[in-house]
Amino acid sequence: MEYNFREIEKKWQKRWVENKTYQVTEDETKKKFYVLNMFPYPSGAGLHVGHPLGYIASDIYARYKRLQGFNVLNPMGYDAYGLPAEQYAIQTGQHPAITTVNNINRYREQLDKIGFSFDWNREIRTCEPEYYHWTQWAFLKMFNSYYCNDKKQARPIQELIETFSQTGTEGMNVACGEELSFTAAEWNAKSEKEQQEILMNYRIAYLGETMVNWCPQLGTVLANDEVIDGVSERGGFPVIQKKMRQWCLRVSAYAQRLLDGLDTIDWTESLKETQKNWIGRSEGAEIQFKVKDSDLEFTIFTTRADTMFGVTFMVLAPESELVQQLTTDTQKDEVNAYLERTKKRTERERIADRSVTGVFSGSYAINPFTGETVPIWISDYVLAGYGTGAIMAVPAHDSRDYAFAKHFGLEIRPLVEGCDVSEESFDAKEGIVCNSPREGVTPYCDLSLNGLTIKEAIAATKKYVKEHNLGRVKVNFRLRDAIFSRQRYWGEPFPVYYKDNMPYMIDESALPLELPEVAKFLPTETGEPPLGHATKWAWDTVNKCVVENEKIDNTTVFPLELNTMPGFAGSSAYYLRYMDPHNNQALVDKKVDEYWHNVDLYVGGTEHATGHLIYSRFWNKFLYDLGISVAEEPFQKLVNQGMIQGRSNFVYRIKDTNTFVSLNLKDQYDTTPLHVDVNIVSNDVLDLEAFKAWRPEYATAEFILEDGKYICGWAVEKMSKSMFNVVNPDMIVDKYGADTLRMYEMFLGPVEQSKPWDTNGIDGVHRFIKKFWSLFYDRNDNYLVTDEPAIKEELKSLHKLIKKVTGDIEQFSYNTSISAFMICVNELFGMKCSKKEILNQFIIVLAPFAPHVCEELWETLDNAGSVCDAKWPVCNEEYLVEDTVNYTISFNGKARFNMEFPADAASDAIQTAVLADERSEKWIEGKTIAKVIVVPKKIVNIVVK
Repeated sequence: MEYNFREIEKKWQKRWVENKTYQVTEDETKKKFYVLNMFPYPSGAGLHVGHPLGYIASDIYARYKRLQGFNVLNPMGYDAYGLPAEQYAIQTGQHPAITTVNNINRYREQLDKIGFSFDWNREIRTCEPEYYHWTQWAFLKMFNSYYCNDKKQARPIQELIETFSQTGTEGMNVACGEELSFTAAEWNAKSEKEQQEILMNYRIAYLGETMVNWCPQLGTVLANDEVIDGVSERGGFPVIQKKMRQWCLRVSAYAQRLLDGLDTIDWTESLKETQKNWIGRSEGAEIQFKVKDSDLEFTIFTTRADTMFGVTFMVLAPESELVQQLTTDTQKDEVNAYLERTKKRTERERIADRSVTGVFSGSYAINPFTGETVPIWISDYVLAGYGTGAIMAVPAHDSRDYAFAKHFGLEIRPLVEGCDVSEESFDAKEGIVCNSPREGVTPYCDLSLNGLTIKEAIAATKKYVKEHNLGRVKVNFRLRDAIFSRQRYWGEPFPVYYKDNMPYMIDESALPLELPEVAKFLPTETGEPPLGHATKWAWDTVNKCVVENEKIDNTTVFPLELNTMPGFAGSSAYYLRYMDPHNNQALVDKKVDEYWHNVDLYVGGTEHATGHLIYSRFWNKFLYDLGISVAEEPFQKLVNQGMIQGRSNFVYRIKDTNTFVSLNLKDQYDTTPLHVDVNIVSNDVLDLEAFKAWRPEYATAEFILEDGKYICGWAVEKMSKSMFNVVNPDMIVDKYGADTLRMYEMFLGPVEQSKPWDTNGIDGVHRFIKKFWSLFYDRNDNYLVTDEPAIKEELKSLHKLIKKVTGDIEQFSYNTSISAFMICVNELFGMKCSKKEILNQFIIVLAPFAPHVCEELWETLDNAGSVCDAKWPVCNEEYLVEDTVNYTISFNGKARFNMEFPADAASDAIQTAVLADERSEKWIEGKTIAKVIVVPKKIVNIVVK
């Protein structure tokens, strides 16, 4: 019986659906294991071979845990909102919903062909009202919550309102935009609108003025990771920095908990470090600086208040409100020109770029420690969102301040004894303080740090600042609040209406608020987002429903929010929804959540380290505060799969001709390398007729061959359509089968490493499966399997495999598992072993990697049910005990020959046998044996003189 993978794979994919093999429900008699892949966005191009890498890796682990007896949840769905579908709608007029459904259908077709164990009964799509109902619900809860720093949790905003009405802001310790101070009487005297404006300073979801990446051509705000080199990733349109009123989430309130939570989860140290740096915790002091000849003063945050004596200039972020206040008339034109230039750079680009730019404001500040006047500059190396958007510059001890001072000829004053700052700044973490204050200068304050160690100086300065009311000691975080508005159509609508220009939430019972139909997907002529085109987009507060805009009376009917939520909204709590996707009463039932708890294994790319993985952790912690999520951390273990890069092929055209010369002959000609479609190249050999048919200009191509073949060049590059190196998994499945694709993707290298796709090695994996098949059927279709008992060598080969694969799967070292499968099959083939006792166990171990062929052979062996429900075999170490040991025989440390001995042979017996061996005579003759060293189970070394 021939290995017909096409028939086998279709048969079992159909059988799995019919038997609901992968549908799972809560089962208190079993331990649970929750496997999750990062939400895919269904693009129009479909999957290429790089996309399934993580899915295959997680699927192997899910199948393995099921075989170990776990109740495994392995769901899949789609992050279905996104800019690409909307851009396509703008270009073609096709509704994004149609594009998205078509793309999802294409994805699903491709995913089904690869044989994943997904429970499709739990499929979710972020663009469906049944799903975004709960995204809107969470936003509504955030709007109606504030963060209490003392209790370290989100609390109902009503508590805050009651506190304000009774005691005002006295004794409050809550997360806020700015520190406000008012009495209960002052609060109670305010109008409803005034109170709502104050509450916006405390809500977890709030409207705020913030700098954003604005793309005029796309008509929307973009996240930092959607901007590359000052242009939008989608379309390559210019992006500028712009201050806008946006919905924001107070992620910064959770900064310390996000930091602390990293100690409780099993993520790679490099990813944890990335998040720690992004959160950016620093302890320091906020200090007040007065402006010379002005009543103005401003606050700076510094982690090193001890360096105050070395401040020689101040720097403001270009976005700081102080810029306009401190820019003098004589400097106004120069400053405005500089601000215009910096608008085109995102914060991420400014952090990465080390070039020096800046402009003098014309104003000076007074150093509160020295009384000196120091110039105030403006530069884009200072960010508005970190600290106060203003810094004190100590160029002797900070590399960016040093570069700035050198560039603009500003003073550099060292503060550590013996440090050399002639060429670069000095990292002042250790040493003895000097110039604080400088000798010969009349002290301006009664603090002297001279002679103290750095550590002592930091403590003394913090104490002085606090005691003399120069500022306050503070912990600061780099983590910014998340901008949560997008000026586009294809996204979750906000459950928000506006009364007296202030936002109010629609009633929870009226959710979901569904996305309306619009005539155009572009912004309106007056610059409003696309929802401005909707004619039925007003909220009737009496009937709690959407009505026509013409009914707006601002008494009972009000306009609805025109922005939509960003891409990360739908993916921030999806893991909870997978637990209970058909629940219409709650995001997730409490008992269901208590069973599944959180994700045991999360698989996805490292590119989400500072986006999705921050936002989803924040979102989950908020739901934990509400008692909705039972686990504070959503993803217990995280594995980052690497990227499969493209392996491009090249042909070489002789200049000014349509003649192409083979790789190893190209140096004889003046040629131009051109990318060629990798799908018409096999083992770097070009299919000449397919090449001629590929593009019209190549129809008359001529070739200079080597040994009758055209050999292509190659290079490892990003897999992309422009380089013609995209490999469609459908083609691999059609030619070799899904099991071969699954195993080959794992065979390419460690899961977490990036590696090039190289079809040249896939034949070997396909041959392995066919060889495995041949242990069951010979070439004449004779069934070979017998019920004979296995012999020791066969059991040893099998249990070596069980031990190796079990350990490898736990470590995600799948590539070495596949090598072990090949070795074991070769050993069994060599022993002509087709015994059911051995093959049954082999099938189970191979099943997570190649499920289709294993299901077929499992049935062939007359086993009941699916191989998915078999029991993972346990390695019996007794079968691995060696009867004999091979010893290396050395003379004066040099290996000369080998000898076999029983594993339990005594050292004396080994020594006697070695010395009696005729091969030893050559090395002993004429010499004296000084000693014989026997290292058990390894080596015998005879020392002769």
